[in-house]
Amino acid sequence: MAPRKRSGRGISFIFCCFRSTDHPEITYRLRNDSSFALQTMEPSLPMPPVEELDAMFTELVDELDLTDKHREAMFALPAEKKWQIYCSKKKDQEENKGATSWPEFYIDQLNSMAARKSLIALEKEDEEERNKTIESLKTALRTKPMRQFVTRFIDLDGLSCILNFLKSMDYETAESRIHTSLIGCIKALMNNSLGRAHVLAHLESINVIAQSLSTENIKTKVAVLEIMGAVCLVPGGHKKVLEAMLHYQKYASERTRFQTLINDLDKSTGRYRDEVSLKTAIMSFINAVLSQGAGVESLDFRLHLRYEFLMLGIQPVIDKLRQHENSTLDRHLDFFEMLRNEDELEFAKRFELVHIDTKSATQMFELTRKRLTHSEAYPHFMSILHHCLQMPYKRSGNTVQYWLLLDRIVQQIVIQSDKGQDPDATPLENFNIKNVVRMLVNENEVKQWKEQAEKMRKEHTELQQKLEKKERECDAKAQEKEEMMQTLNKMKEKLEKESSEHKQVKQQVADLTAQLHEMSRRAVCAASPGGPPMPPGAPGGPSPSPTPGSLLPPPLRLEVLDGDVRAGGQEPPNLQCSHTVLQNKLAGTVWTKIDDTKVFKILDLEDLERTFSAYQRQQKEDAIDDTLSSRHKVKELSVIDGRRAQNCNILLSRLKLSNEEIKRAILTMDEQEDLPKDMLEQLLKFVPEKGDIDLLEEHKHELDRMAKADRFLFEMSRINHYQQRLQSLYFKKKFAERVAEVKPKGVTSHPSLLSAIRAGSKAVLQSSSLQQLLEVVLAFGNYMNKGQRGNAFGFKISSLNKIADTKSSIDKNITLLHYLITVVEKKYPKVLRLHEELRDIPQAAKVNMTELEKEINTLRSGLRAVETELDFQKSQVQKAGDKFVSVVSQFITLASFSFSDVEDLLTEAKELFSKAVKHFGEDTDKMQPDEFFGIFDQFLQAVTEAKQENENMRKRKEEEERRARMEAQLKEQRERERKARKAKETGEESGE
Repeated sequence: MAPRKRSGRGISFIFCCFRSTDHPEITYRLRNDSSFALQTMEPSLPMPPVEELDAMFTELVDELDLTDKHREAMFALPAEKKWQIYCSKKKDQEENKGATSWPEFYIDQLNSMAARKSLIALEKEDEEERNKTIESLKTALRTKPMRQFVTRFIDLDGLSCILNFLKSMDYETAESRIHTSLIGCIKALMNNSLGRAHVLAHLESINVIAQSLSTENIKTKVAVLEIMGAVCLVPGGHKKVLEAMLHYQKYASERTRFQTLINDLDKSTGRYRDEVSLKTAIMSFINAVLSQGAGVESLDFRLHLRYEFLMLGIQPVIDKLRQHENSTLDRHLDFFEMLRNEDELEFAKRFELVHIDTKSATQMFELTRKRLTHSEAYPHFMSILHHCLQMPYKRSGNTVQYWLLLDRIVQQIVIQSDKGQDPDATPLENFNIKNVVRMLVNENEVKQWKEQAEKMRKEHTELQQKLEKKERECDAKAQEKEEMMQTLNKMKEKLEKESSEHKQVKQQVADLTAQLHEMSRRAVCAASPGGPPMPPGAPGGPSPSPTPGSLLPPPLRLEVLDGDVRAGGQEPPNLQCSHTVLQNKLAGTVWTKIDDTKVFKILDLEDLERTFSAYQRQQKEDAIDDTLSSRHKVKELSVIDGRRAQNCNILLSRLKLSNEEIKRAILTMDEQEDLPKDMLEQLLKFVPEKGDIDLLEEHKHELDRMAKADRFLFEMSRINHYQQRLQSLYFKKKFAERVAEVKPKGVTSHPSLLSAIRAGSKAVLQSSSLQQLLEVVLAFGNYMNKGQRGNAFGFKISSLNKIADTKSSIDKNITLLHYLITVVEKKYPKVLRLHEELRDIPQAAKVNMTELEKEINTLRSGLRAVETELDFQKSQVQKAGDKFVSVVSQFITLASFSFSDVEDLLTEAKELFSKAVKHFGEDTDKMQPDEFFGIFDQFLQAVTEAKQENENMRKRKEEEERRARMEAQLKEQRERERKARKAKETGEESGE
């Protein structure tokens, strides 16, 4: 229920001391009991014109600071009355132009009185004089023109003088009439808007006024309560009053706020026995506090403040006050109870009750529990109760402060406005309920946003998966289309070629048939007794067959050069070891194109002999055969085995398809690309075996009770030739990928196996740098082996990797390979292009021909298995949704043609590789691509490393030479200096 805004009903009689329903301003009133009386007199001066009179009268009314209502009444008077009032006021001002007419006089008197704090030493006449001065100030503040006196009093900070006097007075002064008069001065100052605004704007004014409640002077207390009650009606004043009462609590050491007021209200002994004015003023103040400020509109705020008074025991006190039978007091008591009853009834309606017993903890708990039972706040309510039970209960420690803190937090939650403003004095500083709730709301919103984001993320993932699925489907279709077009074009070209060849053969057959008929006709016509003649063009006798030696090139021999490493000039015997290629095996090899005698004319043989003179070949060539074998062990698992069921469940959870969707995908040969290749490979591991099928058939009536894995195996077993279909589908999906691994397809960064062999074979066959390098190596070998293995026509290519084993007799860090690279860089710079010409060798060295042929054989057998399954499915009755025959028939057509290309390319690659092997005089039956190309790959790596080592040695040598030159120069300089010193010493001695 929205808070009900209270009307001003009853306020006029509550604040009877102000006699007005407007703001409680102490103002001049045009009544018989007014602050000034209008005397019937004749003006001594003539009345000015009306316009001038109105201007003069307006200035007078402004000085009186009247309310709008009274201003209207004053301006409604006739001109004669206005002039009479003006002259009377001016006459009074002229008569009171003494020293007491200026605020400086009173401010000096106040400061002097404040300096003399005690009244003990004062005579009675002095005390009367001080009280008379303060009363005169009170009258001046109420009656003097505002511009002439009040404004100047404020500008001279007269209010601070009064407040300082109030703060510094001793006990006797506080209990005297001076205290009452000082409060009266503040009350008079607040009778005009300027003074009232100044008092409210002062930081300490209301607090200092509230401190005066500590006096036993009843008149002073009544005056203080009247001021504070009036301040409650002023905008912004209500909260200042509550803050002042909180300040007074600390000042008077009260246990709770308003404690002194309730105690004074309850006093009934001594001078308080029949004292009704103070009790009336207290009840008037309490009613103002409850009904004004935020209490005008907020029911919760009124209940909050009233409960504070009820906890102090105001209700029994009110019942006792009824005994005074004072009509004015009873009106205030009635107003308090009326307002309380209305508020409690309105509050009870929130719970659909008539009354709530706020003294009963049980009833308040039950109402709270029922209100929150079926709400989202109930768990938090239970949590509050649970943690309240955990609160410390011992009297020692800070137990009371814990509950006080909890009480204040709840209070502030209830009364704080939506804008974060506290209508009461804030019990907890910097505790903004709105901000805290906003953070909690933000936390809930963040939680909701996170849930929404997670939901959207899942939807995005699902859409992404669907998109990827469609992309895979499109890619597969596009690839199939591309392969189909390529196959169609190749088939078209092949058909055209075969048609052309067929025509040529047909024409040749026709020509031969015609020639046969013609020859038969001539033979019959030219028949003779001597027998048939020799057919034309027949040889007269067998031609002599060429001798084997005629196919070999002339033998190459090493020329004997001066400076042979061995004594004697005899010719060394021919080399007869496994590293030398025999002359009768050189036909068709690279060695027929190599003439190492030309190298001898370029090489520095003396340097070669000097560097490697002590070298003796100690190693023998070893044949290394590497055999690789891999065996795949397939562990047989049973359907009843728990591990197999667990793995099957994991597979199905990754697949994210129902059994029906998997079944449809297999029957349609996965036309929607639901089954990735890796999932198909896993599905092949969970094909139902005969034992599984028999066991599942026994429980087919319990299909709904089957576990996920068992039901999957059972439903898959219902598909005819499930395993063959799955294998065919997997072969179909992997076929293009497996063919691409062995079949070249354009220029890629990762060439296929067949293209690697072809490229590597062409590289070693066409490399001129390699041929030149072999020629230099052969020359090195023939020269170094002179007398032992010289005059060789060639060598095994594996010997290339033995070059680095030959150490220099001068420097063991230098090998023949280092020397070879140095010679090549100087004499044959074009050989440095070797790495560029043999860039395809590293890939070719990775190809194992045995594994390659094994893979192609696997493709061949797989293709045959799919053809066999196709024949079987064609013999069966086709069911709706089964697309095996149509899809596989099209696949077989394309795959068969593509596979024939692979076989042709394999034959071509093997022939090219065999040619490369024979080119270097190697045995084609023993040499495999990985071994053959691996020799060159290893050699190229060794060359690269040796080049870098040569460069490092060159830099070290230059550094050493530079250091040697510097040392020589330094030594020479020292020698010159020594000779100069010696010559000087000699000259000095001769001079003596």
